[in-house]
Amino acid sequence: MLLIPGVLSAGEWSGFVELQGRHFPQQAMDRDQSDQLLSIVVQPEYYQRWDNDRQSLLFIPFLRWDSEDDERTHGDIRELIWTYAGDGWETKAGIGKVFWGVTEALHLVDIINQTDLIENPDGEQKLGQPMLKLSLEKDWGIIDLYALPGFRERTYPGEAGRLRTHPHVDTDLAEYQSDREERHIDLALRWSHFIGDWDIGIAHFDGTSRDPLLTPGRNSGGEIVLIPFYEQIRQTSLDLQATKGDWLWKLEAIHRAGDSGSYNAATGGFEYTLVGIADSDMDLGFLGEYLYDDRRDDATTPFENDLFVGLRLTANDVDDSELLAGVIKDLDDDGWMFNLEASRRIGNHWKTSAQIRLWSDIPIDDPLFTFHRDDYFELAITRFF
Repeated sequence: MLLIPGVLSAGEWSGFVELQGRHFPQQAMDRDQSDQLLSIVVQPEYYQRWDNDRQSLLFIPFLRWDSEDDERTHGDIRELIWTYAGDGWETKAGIGKVFWGVTEALHLVDIINQTDLIENPDGEQKLGQPMLKLSLEKDWGIIDLYALPGFRERTYPGEAGRLRTHPHVDTDLAEYQSDREERHIDLALRWSHFIGDWDIGIAHFDGTSRDPLLTPGRNSGGEIVLIPFYEQIRQTSLDLQATKGDWLWKLEAIHRAGDSGSYNAATGGFEYTLVGIADSDMDLGFLGEYLYDDRRDDATTPFENDLFVGLRLTANDVDDSELLAGVIKDLDDDGWMFNLEASRRIGNHWKTSAQIRLWSDIPIDDPLFTFHRDDYFELAITRFF
């Protein structure tokens, strides 16, 4: 890639600075964990196009400082990606982010980027992924081919952080099935197309699992910890979304195979939207999804037989006011998890957002039991530039 003189200085800079606070009303399981924290995020963004818009460069660095958890104080390059758009094809090279999926509660098919788990337990935040990508646009759909030459380990809270496992995960002891470890080159491809009201995606991934297996062991100090093990897997996935008037019907399904075994999992459901409720500009959406994993009690995920119901309120006002509330109920026992997210802009440069996350009646053998004292209230103030 050759940048002509003046390209960097002529680009567009934007981004945000955010102040975030969390309060945990219950005493933590470990005395080293704090009941409240304060953190600051800085995420600038640089974008430039040239060569009659055929080429572009996107750069998004990320930095968080956390008052309590040294592991949550971290930086990352979310994206540093060069794009060249040809006639009917496109190529990307660098560090990028790719999202696959249509469902609300759980994104089973989203596998390219590693989860930045110290950011939020919902798994929505992702680390940047080194990649080479080629996209081919045909009348019968879009083919995306990926070569992923560098693996990113999952991030976990430190010993002083909340929302961590007990015992904590020691990332310094991470193990790999592949002899090449994080240098293994993963491969993926995806076909996507729309047919009438249907959006379809079929993908296959072959490489290092983004979801490590956690096994107990001891660190150099003799302390019991969880050791992440990254095995080689093959995953084939399907995502579907049908738009039928005010209804959205959604499905994500995967088949994954590795040395630890093979399994099938799926998440599917609907979103029905009432447009202009009570003769206003507001829309109210009703969401329902079923989460299934055929490993049942042997599943490494807590969502193997669960039901998600939620509400999405969109004000459609100049302040982009939004609210999303949902509950995931375990159909095998009394456990449930509640989440509420709300946000509203203040003028052109400010935004406030809040989140409430609660766990209740979680059985001791459930993977979510480790968070049963980690209910929290979060408030964030964001300044865009």
